[in-house]
Amino acid sequence: MPDSSTPYRGRFAPSPTGPLHLGSLIAALASCLDARAQQGSWLVRMDDLDPPREEPGAADSILQSLRCHALHWDEDILYQSHRSSSYQKALDTLQAKGLLFVCDCPRTQLDANGNCSGGCRCRQTDITGPAALRVRLPKGSIIHFTDQLQGQQTLASGLPINDFVVRRKDDLYAYQLAVVVDDAAQGINHVVRGSDLLDTTAKQVFLQQQLGYPTPAYRHLPVITNSLGQKFSKQTHARPLDNDVAADNLRLALSFLNQPDPPPGPLQPAEILSFAINHWQRDQIPARAAIDAAAIGVT
Repeated sequence: MPDSSTPYRGRFAPSPTGPLHLGSLIAALASCLDARAQQGSWLVRMDDLDPPREEPGAADSILQSLRCHALHWDEDILYQSHRSSSYQKALDTLQAKGLLFVCDCPRTQLDANGNCSGGCRCRQTDITGPAALRVRLPKGSIIHFTDQLQGQQTLASGLPINDFVVRRKDDLYAYQLAVVVDDAAQGINHVVRGSDLLDTTAKQVFLQQQLGYPTPAYRHLPVITNSLGQKFSKQTHARPLDNDVAADNLRLALSFLNQPDPPPGPLQPAEILSFAINHWQRDQIPARAAIDAAAIGVT
């Protein structure tokens, strides 16, 4: 956990796979408010690690939406696509510790939790074609961390996680590795994000421990879901944010986070944000994994 005397450093790290929607605004707003209320720094990082999934112009669209909603970041934006050498150094460290193995097994040989259940570990020197790099959790590993909203989390090696990918078969670096390396490089000590990423956090804590990085404080927010119980996303056809009604969007996001209502009337986004910072009550965020959009009047 971060030292309480260390200045707060938080971040919002979207993937440029499409424009921002209400769910991503909620995450951005909560992470910004938590940082600003602590007189801390708030950074934006672009998780552009997966070119096949990226949408042309999405990164610029995301940044424009943040500006329209008065969510102004500190420091230069870090683009993960420029960070390959740092990720490779981390892989070299993990390799030197004997934690990596090469895996060319097809998806049919992965179990329901994504663990490799094929025979690749027995033929490491024979694998020459396209292959992923996986981290093997040493037998008996137990990973503990306390999420500031969702409570105590514990993961023991075995089920559900035995191993996980840190570099894909197509040679792209995996999210689990990149997020750990970049949080450490940027001095991030508080991570506020959606509960859909809660089950990845233990993997990240393990990597932090192995790479000698500090572990940030984590706070996983409930995600907003549609009438089918699906998280708002591009895949579930979540509507892009309308920047022309940014003030209304911010009011909806604050309602979802169970925060005090800003004064009525035609306030500008910056005025709403200022009110929200001064009245931020992080302990009032519902300690749930998900909340239906209908609860805040969104259909």
